[in-house]
Amino acid sequence: MTFQNRPISGRSLRGAALIAALVAAGALPVQAQQAKAQQLAAGERATVATSNEVVVTASRIAETADETLAPVSVVTRAEIERRQIRSVPDALRQVPGLTLSNNGGVGKATSVFLRGTESDHVLVLINGVKVGSATLGTFNFESLSIDDVERIEVVRGPRSHLYGSEALGGIIQIFTRKPTDATHAHASVGYGSNDTMEGTAGFSGRASGIGFSASTNYIRTDGINSCGNGTAIPGGGCFANQPDKDGFERSSVTGGLDYAFSNGIKVEATGLYATSENEYDGSASNESESVNYVLGLRALASPTDYWDVTASAGHTVDDSDNFFDGTYQSTFKTERNVLSLQNDLYLLQDHVTTLGVDFQRDQVDSDTGYVEDSRDNTGVFAQHRAEFGRHTVQLSGRVDENEQFGGYLTGGAAYGYRITDNLRATASYGTAFKAPSFNELYYPGFGNADLDPEMSESAEIGLAATVGGFELGANLFHTEIDDLIAYDSSIFAPANVDKARITGLELTVSGEVAGFLLSAGATFLDPVNASGGANDGNLLPRRAEQVYTLSVDRELGGLGLGFGEFAVGGDVHHESERYDDLANTRTLDAYTTVDLRASWDATENWGVGFTLSNIFDEDYKTASFYNQQGRAGFLRLTYRR
Repeated sequence: MTFQNRPISGRSLRGAALIAALVAAGALPVQAQQAKAQQLAAGERATVATSNEVVVTASRIAETADETLAPVSVVTRAEIERRQIRSVPDALRQVPGLTLSNNGGVGKATSVFLRGTESDHVLVLINGVKVGSATLGTFNFESLSIDDVERIEVVRGPRSHLYGSEALGGIIQIFTRKPTDATHAHASVGYGSNDTMEGTAGFSGRASGIGFSASTNYIRTDGINSCGNGTAIPGGGCFANQPDKDGFERSSVTGGLDYAFSNGIKVEATGLYATSENEYDGSASNESESVNYVLGLRALASPTDYWDVTASAGHTVDDSDNFFDGTYQSTFKTERNVLSLQNDLYLLQDHVTTLGVDFQRDQVDSDTGYVEDSRDNTGVFAQHRAEFGRHTVQLSGRVDENEQFGGYLTGGAAYGYRITDNLRATASYGTAFKAPSFNELYYPGFGNADLDPEMSESAEIGLAATVGGFELGANLFHTEIDDLIAYDSSIFAPANVDKARITGLELTVSGEVAGFLLSAGATFLDPVNASGGANDGNLLPRRAEQVYTLSVDRELGGLGLGFGEFAVGGDVHHESERYDDLANTRTLDAYTTVDLRASWDATENWGVGFTLSNIFDEDYKTASFYNQQGRAGFLRLTYRR
């Protein structure tokens, strides 16, 4: 079955939307049917990343990681604490097929490249709500504290056929801490290099049937000199010579509520609010004050034993005021409102059919004049998943009508075959599209209102095996992107001038041997510019052809001291040489970083952790001219009950 992500008529989309709306209209609350809601909640609260863990992002329904036909990586709360991960970007560094680019340390802009696609080809969700700046087209990962995160699911490969625009390279879904049945509390304080201070506190529980959770975090750091570019270097980096430390400060709070009514309807509410002050090097501005918040509401019901309904709404704000040496320069504020209605039908054993509608409205409010400052998008999606003995088949399709670009059809087909109980093969094909951001379309003096959406086709084969207690994975994929948006010097604006061909292989292994918990990955990538002209055949910027990761942990017990439990561990991360420009003239050297950690759980409630990152003080860059943190230590005291 082949899908083409092509424009379609608005009339056909409206007809499909009407049918889906009529199907959904019958979703009236009747008998309680808790199994699926409980399975979904369990997936969001899971603490151990195994093949039997429930995940929800890949297909919009609850399924275990070994059932899903898409490659999924999960970072759990247990892993975050064991590895003493200190930021969301740090949590993503070990994910296969994913690389990061950072503009100068903690709090600075971080871009995610998933399977060699562009940084704005990754859809980011928080508790199911689509987040990100409508002007930039990316999400500010530094607005979210890792201490507020319960788990992260990363789906690699196109998912536009279920989620719409931006899910060209994959999806990152972040779940914040949720209510718990028993009462829990946590707190921590820490201090480290660059005069970094951090504190967090939170609690969760349930009273009179109402589940509640709240968590707050504060961090302040002097930072490092973010940009090493001097004014004598034209056209690169920050365009400024400001050799000072660039600090960062953030305060955040997250919360959640849930309640199950006697008629079986369950409602959930989540919220995130963060304020930050950031210093950086730049010629147009070098300071910013930002506010980010995300509000989500979801209701789950089971009108019959074979019908589950999920209705959700979300509101997000990305607001930034920018300054130069204390003088106000500009404001960029975007708001996003989303609505979704999803029906899951279990009409036959081992079959599930999903029908749904999504609505999204983006609004720009800035003192910079945009020709257009809002747009709507409506998407109708359908999916059918079936199991026949050792065979699993999944077919999905989606129609999006964008107010500016009309209708686009995307689709996906996946097949899995369980060769043995411990070996499974998968194959998939999918199309995707990415609508241009407001900056690409309308930014004064830069935007191009004639841009078309970027489109892609991807194919993949994979193997997953369990051997001697180790979980092994291999995925070979190929993606072709058309109408890739890039800056065109002939018109001094972005244009649909590029094409790209990306071929890659991801290898993963995890398990335990001789008391050591091991996790390793290798990614081999061939991200080629296929646009023709002078850059044809060059590598796409900031994509490493080889990435290797290794994580090792070992519990040491009490070391014969008779009190407490000790543990040690470490991470190794290597990336090969890359280029920072389309012409492949500006080289980013290969680098290897090694991080070490140790912890002591002195009692059941109290613990101490210490990390030493980049222990060999590797001097490296992930973007030209922008410095990265050298050797740094951090000590933290924790409390859990």
